Amino acid sequence: MEVFTKTKVVKLKSHLDKYLIADDDQENTRQSRTGSTQKARWIIEQVEENNQVIRIRSCHGKYLTASHEAFLLGMTGKKVMQTMPENMMDSRILWQPIKDGFLVRLKNVWGTYLRGNGGTIPWRNTVTHDTYFNASTYNWTLWDVEAIQITENDLLNEYLSMVSSFSSVSGELSGLDIGSPVSDRSTMQSPKVYRNQNSFFSRSAMEVFQNAKTVRLRSTHNKYLTAEANQESVKQDKDGSSKNSKWTVEIVPNSDNIIRLKSCYNKYLTASNQPFFMGMTGKRVLQTVPKKVDSSVEWEPIREGWKVKLRTRYGQFLRGNGGLPPWRNTVTFDIPYRTATKHWVYWDVDVVEIAIQPPAPLLLTYYTPQSDSLASESSSGSTSSSKSTSFSRQESNASMADLGSPRNEDEGRVIYYHVADNLGEYDEEEEELSIIFKGNDVGELKMKLEEIVLLDDVVVCTKSPLNGKLYPLQLQLPPDNLSMHVVLVPSSSNGAIGF
Repeated sequence: MEVFTKTKVVKLKSHLDKYLIADDDQENTRQSRTGSTQKARWIIEQVEENNQVIRIRSCHGKYLTASHEAFLLGMTGKKVMQTMPENMMDSRILWQPIKDGFLVRLKNVWGTYLRGNGGTIPWRNTVTHDTYFNASTYNWTLWDVEAIQITENDLLNEYLSMVSSFSSVSGELSGLDIGSPVSDRSTMQSPKVYRNQNSFFSRSAMEVFQNAKTVRLRSTHNKYLTAEANQESVKQDKDGSSKNSKWTVEIVPNSDNIIRLKSCYNKYLTASNQPFFMGMTGKRVLQTVPKKVDSSVEWEPIREGWKVKLRTRYGQFLRGNGGLPPWRNTVTFDIPYRTATKHWVYWDVDVVEIAIQPPAPLLLTYYTPQSDSLASESSSGSTSSSKSTSFSRQESNASMADLGSPRNEDEGRVIYYHVADNLGEYDEEEEELSIIFKGNDVGELKMKLEEIVLLDDVVVCTKSPLNGKLYPLQLQLPPDNLSMHVVLVPSSSNGAIGF
């Protein structure tokens, strides 16, 4: 990130010694060995709302965008375009620089990376965004950042040429602050910024767990961390609906960044001292009930884009292993030395049950029907106290009923969901995420999904089988417990929703 804060104009060179180029059609991007052209220059804009991400602007005044459009049908890579979104906090134009030695990876919030492709046509010289799964393409997401020394007059002329392509420029531009993005300082109309739309940028991984009572952890192999029936071992399993894949969250007292995870057998996820294989660095992860709760059952959540790493007190990470037996589906903790397996320590967190905070004890003791102080209150004050007493009792009874009642074997229905962007668009070919939801209230479902995807003020929609339009769900879900498919649309995208 440091290199991007010290310079305003850069060139990005891929592992093939080719430069990222903004095509003349002002829409596509590609790689080229010619780095002397203006099309190889990209202007860096810092994001005030989050200093960990940047916007990258081409010489045509458009932003480097991770689109939802597939590069080739059936392939995982998607196109990287030049666009001018209405919302400057649109997640598609926000990139997080991640240093890797002397090079940089550019990651978007969906967890994919800017990638300069090699190989034969049609891949040669193309630019997509994708994850890196095998060692042969691992370097394709690495970029060398070349800072461009440019005078203030050159930068001003470049800004003026950009804004003149889509806005009339007044004489006030002569007083333009060179140190600020032109979209903030120029006389053109600034796009409306919905600050709450991407509030997940400023949230830590710990905040996700603080608001959760029960979670599921899904590895990069799309398998869930599961407590085995022997009440000792843990593994990865594709079945995320079983009780064994749910983990109760405990916040460690007097700590703001450490948690414990308890299995359905009331045993803690534990980083043991037992080696998985003699001579190997990875050690076993178990379920245990230690005589004294110590650091072996404590984990520190660390955020990586949409994903989370769980670190022990000694610097190792919870890892879901892949490969051939005996490694396949096992869970260990280790430090990822090999680049090909570094992403094995990343986990998706699905919040299954939201933590309900109990009512404040002060309200329960103050508003007591037997209290003599109520007799001296005025009639209006007595009415107010009576209402408060009733409300507090209801909260308390609901809370106690939730905590004291046994878990129902009926876990509810499966809700599959997509998350749309600020334009109401989403990729139907992408795999849906899912949660288990108990109940029929749309408001409760909305609140639960907002906690999981870390977005504020979304509309829960369903797709009409007749015309393919999205329509908001109203009041109640269908009375049966059949699974449902929904789409989460930001409330600012009402134009994309049928009413």
